[in-house]
Order: sequence, then C-alpha cells, then structure tokens
Amino acid sequence: MQTPDKQLSEEQSREIAAIIREEIARRRISRQTLAEQAKLSISTLEKALGGRRPFTLATTVRLEEALGVSLRRGGDVPAAVPANGNGDVAPDSLGAYSRRSMSWIAGAYVTLRPSFGEAGSIYAYRTEIAWDAMGSCYEFREAERQDAAYTQFGEVSVPNQSGHIYFVTNRNGQFRLITVSRPTIAGEMYGIINTLLAGRGSLLTPIAAPIAYVPIAGIAEPSYGRISAGAANYDRYRAHLQKIMDEPFAVFLPG
Repeated sequence: MQTPDKQLSEEQSREIAAIIREEIARRRISRQTLAEQAKLSISTLEKALGGRRPFTLATTVRLEEALGVSLRRGGDVPAAVPANGNGDVAPDSLGAYSRRSMSWIAGAYVTLRPSFGEAGSIYAYRTEIAWDAMGSCYEFREAERQDAAYTQFGEVSVPNQSGHIYFVTNRNGQFRLITVSRPTIAGEMYGIINTLLAGRGSLLTPIAAPIAYVPIAGIAEPSYGRISAGAANYDRYRAHLQKIMDEPFAVFLPG
C-alpha cells in the first residue's frame, strides 16, 4: 500500500516533469511561482524537474492542486491522505468547517477593489476558490492580475462566531487579510482588504479598502486590470463597491 510520501518510479517522475514543464511554459509562470503556489521549496521542485530526485506522491498532489491538472496519467496512484488527517473537515484554526457545508463557495469570482494607483479607477482580477485536499481547507488563488508579481493565494477561514469569511495570506510571517460577508442571494461577498501598498524602493505602507467578490458566471464579459470611468463594466463594478459603503458591509471611519 502506498503512503503519501511514497516515491514514484523513474518513469512516472519523468512523465510528471515533462507535463509540469509544458504547463509552466504554457502559463508563462516561473518555477518559483509554481513552488509557492504548491507550497513547496524551490529546491525540491528544481531537483525533481531536473531528475535529481524522484517525485513523491505528496509533492505530486500539491502540484496537481496548484496547476489544476492531473499529472498522473496512469491513474494507478491513489489520492494522498490529507496532512492533518481530518479528511473533509478544516482544522480548528480555520473554523473546523466541512467541505460539504462550504461547497457553495467553490468557483471563480471577479474581484474588485479601488485602484491604488489611479484615483477613481477600479482594479479587477479573478479569484478561484477550490478545496485543497492536502491542507483540508478551501484555498483561494488569484489570476488575471495586471501586477502579476503581487498575485496572492492562501487559505479560507470560516469561524462560526463572527459570521464572516476570511481570506488569509501568510508568506514568511507577512500577512494579508481580507474579511468578507456571507454571500448575498446572488452569491456576491463584500468586505474589506487589509494589505501593504508598495511605494518607492522598498517602502511599504499599510492600506485598507473595500473589496467585492462577484461570481464570474453572472458577468457576460468580465474586464480585468485597471478599469477607468467610461470603460466597459466600470459602472457595474463601481455599483458593487458603492454597495459596500451604502448597506454597509464594512465601515471606514474618517481620519
């Protein structure tokens, strides 16, 4: 019986490495980016791709989750056991929710917030939420970001006490936190993002802003990047951000 850290055969490792290299080239992402998305060290990924170390089952599953594709063509390798042993229940630190109870959150969203670089404009990108079998929790991943270097991914926390949903990014102790409401009847989630604004050189300044997650299925032709007044979808996107302030889903105190 194979275990999660079982080493795959030389032939399996070669096939997996070839698929990964193709996916990296097709998506135009770096190996470092893939390693971060799969929660692996760059050294582990480089050695496996270079044939200096065979792939393990656990590493392969992490890469499949990150890429969203199957790397095991033969279908004879069983699924890995979640690292925390909880199966379809998230750890206590994320709210102990079950996969089934939160299945409605899975999918793709157009994510909207004010542009940090152009007053009055809106910054839009895509966020995908899916179950992470290894972490036993829902995970979010951003895409279609104009500033691709700042693309984020992390865990979804859903504690019962607050009635809110948290998208948590933790990179070497540096956090970004997004707090949103439970979804409306149309599936939108509204709230606030707390992050760091990149300035000149290495200057980083804390910043907070309204943020909205709108199911992509409800937008016929979504626009991404910096959306200025007069552009397609601008008025629609602006209405979502204004709703956060009007209802209100979040409160911003005057200075």
